[in-house]
Amino acid sequence: MIPLTPRERAATWLAGGRLRPTRQRLALAELLVGDGRDRHVTAEGLHEAAAERGSPVSLATVYNTLRAFCDAGLISEVTVDGTRSYFDTRMDDHSHYYWEEDGRLTDAPGDAVLLAGEPRAPEGAVVSRVDVVIRLRRTT
Repeated sequence: MIPLTPRERAATWLAGGRLRPTRQRLALAELLVGDGRDRHVTAEGLHEAAAERGSPVSLATVYNTLRAFCDAGLISEVTVDGTRSYFDTRMDDHSHYYWEEDGRLTDAPGDAVLLAGEPRAPEGAVVSRVDVVIRLRRTT
């Protein structure tokens, strides 16, 4: 089987979310999933990467596109504090490490957090997901 090109991988990913492959969506999707690796990005970081690659899009377009990707279930938003959000292409349940010194978000190993069970939701609600961000500071 011939491996997909980054553009084909991006188009397939967008189709999985039933999103029309506009030029901007394809360019940003290719940066997010074109190499097949999971990543955590900020809107500002993705905006910068697009400009460096020769696919300039406005920061507002990056935010709107990331929101569309979230709404389509292709990525999730991880908020580390009230002012900074990361967008994660890995969609299974997992925890994160937030490295305070360099503002980096990484996946935590599966055994980093052990839940005794699903949290109980109040009456009339269901748990849609549990986000765990473990904030780290280097000791040396």
